[in-house]
Amino acid sequence: MKLTIIAIIISSALILGVIFLAPDGEVSKNVNNVSVVNGVQIVEIDAKGGYLPRKSVAKSGIPTVIRFNTQGTFDCSASIRIPSLGISKILPQSGSTDIDIGVQKVANLEGSCGMGMYPFEIDFQG
Repeated sequence: MKLTIIAIIISSALILGVIFLAPDGEVSKNVNNVSVVNGVQIVEIDAKGGYLPRKSVAKSGIPTVIRFNTQGTFDCSASIRIPSLGISKILPQSGSTDIDIGVQKVANLEGSCGMGMYPFEIDFQG
């Protein structure tokens, strides 16, 4: 009986953890990581053990910079690839790195780490 109760508690904790910490859950959808400064749109993405947020929404038709923030990043998320734009860059272990991607049209821009394990995307809307 005791083992059954312990198993139920552990299972419940794991399920709740998945619901609240899943990359595509409400927590990542409510992140406001896009701003416009002096006519340039800045999309900020944290890189460490993957990318947060994994999906960003930005405006098309505006000069855009993706700002990758690292803090003690030693995994493959320090290596950025955006194949459709021919971008491949190694980020510093700590700091901010701006990548100018110019003016984007309405489209979904996809990128990943160097190994392709950690994806991110920016949905450019009109």
